[in-house]
Amino acid sequence: MPIVTHSDGRQGWQRRDTKARMLRWFGWLIGVAAFVWCWNRISETTTWFFVWDAPRIAGDILGRATPPRWSYIDKLWWPIWDTLNIATLGTIGALIMAVPVAFMAARNTTPSRLFVRPLALLIIVATRSINSLIWALLLIAIIGPGVFAGVVAIAIRSIGFCAKLLYEAIEEIDHTQVEAITATGASRWQVMAYGIVPQVMPAFAGISVFRWDINIRESTVLGLVGAGGIGLQLSASLNTLAWPQVSLILLVILLAVGISEWVSAKVRGAII
Repeated sequence: MPIVTHSDGRQGWQRRDTKARMLRWFGWLIGVAAFVWCWNRISETTTWFFVWDAPRIAGDILGRATPPRWSYIDKLWWPIWDTLNIATLGTIGALIMAVPVAFMAARNTTPSRLFVRPLALLIIVATRSINSLIWALLLIAIIGPGVFAGVVAIAIRSIGFCAKLLYEAIEEIDHTQVEAITATGASRWQVMAYGIVPQVMPAFAGISVFRWDINIRESTVLGLVGAGGIGLQLSASLNTLAWPQVSLILLVILLAVGISEWVSAKVRGAII
């Protein structure tokens, strides 16, 4: 701690010296200047009349959307079932592809740290960097619109998430168990099957349920770009300004997400 001498001769300490304080204030100055510049850029491209009028518009839409059109519920059972299938099948497909990628990415299980591990990390980063809506748009252009495009989009998007958490769990295992099994003369595959896999199974189960819960949320909006599910009904209702149907669809989505959150929490609690 820097010691300073006051005018009356008393000595005390400061948390930072003069150089550190100047650097700190200079950093704050740069941050404020960047914020002001960004705000000016946003203000130049914003029509503030619509911003100030937004509360009135929101109130008008809310009035049009209530009460929900409950008679429309019969047309939502199949789309919400498609949404659940997209999330479930996409999660299963992602896990099938993420497991080998995770073992190739983990330092203690990869066949080659020089070639294989960088490739596995590239797959993890690439699949996590692109949003599921963008994957859905690309896949719709390739394989056409429908539920299958949504399943593949969710699967690709989930590979990086599952593989990253799983390979971190693999790297954090207790190596004494692996050394004990290796000392018995077990092969590489036997060491992996009896020394590594049992230790990461709880993490694998938790990751699976957690990702499925996330995919329920993501699959509800894939229909907005034509990838099936309840988002397709939401898009059609928005395009026709059928606000009572929109409010009902939002309630159904909220109920589905709430149920998936409850199931996910129960399963994770049982695993942990």
